[in-house]
Amino acid sequence: MNTQPPPGEAFHAGERALQAEDGVREQLAMVGTRVIRDHMPQQHRDFFAQLPFLVLGSVDAEGQPWASVLAGPPGFVQAPDARALRVDALPAADDPLAAALSPGAPLGVLGIELPTRRRNRMNGTVSSLDAAGFTIAVQQSFGNCPRYIQTRTPVAMPAGTRPAGERLARLDDEAHRLIAGADTFFIATAHPAAGHGGSRDQGVDVSHRGGAPGFVLALGENELAVPDFDGNRFFNTLGNLLLQPAAGLLFIDFDRGDLLHVGVRGRIETEGAVMARMPPVERWLRFEVTGALRRRAALPLRWGPATLSPYLP
Repeated sequence: MNTQPPPGEAFHAGERALQAEDGVREQLAMVGTRVIRDHMPQQHRDFFAQLPFLVLGSVDAEGQPWASVLAGPPGFVQAPDARALRVDALPAADDPLAAALSPGAPLGVLGIELPTRRRNRMNGTVSSLDAAGFTIAVQQSFGNCPRYIQTRTPVAMPAGTRPAGERLARLDDEAHRLIAGADTFFIATAHPAAGHGGSRDQGVDVSHRGGAPGFVLALGENELAVPDFDGNRFFNTLGNLLLQPAAGLLFIDFDRGDLLHVGVRGRIETEGAVMARMPPVERWLRFEVTGALRRRAALPLRWGPATLSPYLP
């Protein structure tokens, strides 16, 4: 499969294939380059600067994507100009992002404001790294709709001592309880060329997934299934999975600040017995867990009760 996008095309081969399958290829070919910019408009720059946390996607040395989250007082993320995003925070040593963060490394960025359901995406590469934080050179910038985001209000907590991250070969009972009750998770995916000199359309992506508690199904000890609710039909996440099945999931314990990073191999399915247990969807994602990392009290934020999105099916 030729994964190089044609000149003037905003989407790579995996995304285009799924758009064609849905009958929206021509429509998105026309709007893609207008909606997906190579710079941040002023409203996106202002938006990132007011956030208390930032979700990031990275890839490790083996090509495994990971989703991570950094937090700080509003203003810890700033856009000094339309083509750069400065993050004045660094990941802890046990965060998968720590080993992946180096000049030239591809990153996916999601700014999401849970109280207002606003979100914007930015993908780029690390242009500089220092003792206080890092700067990302913008390659793609675009907005997302508010559907499926559950509202929560964050409260900052003082940083304290915490245990080192705990590696899990398989999901244990505690991990399954967190996943079973989740109404939100984040997923990092990557194009096969990410980190190997690919074009701006061939990097890392991180996105939000939301649903009513229980929308992530356990099919067994180490297998999960998630409905693919209708969205903007860009197919950024699914397009990457079509070409490269490795992905990283991030589940947040919003009461305790614990983080569960889950490495998976995913595939897109359109039929099977699981469909009967899903809300009405055309596709679902099936994930085989390859490993996980639990990081207790790693996020210095706590949230109140969630208000579920009115857009949920």
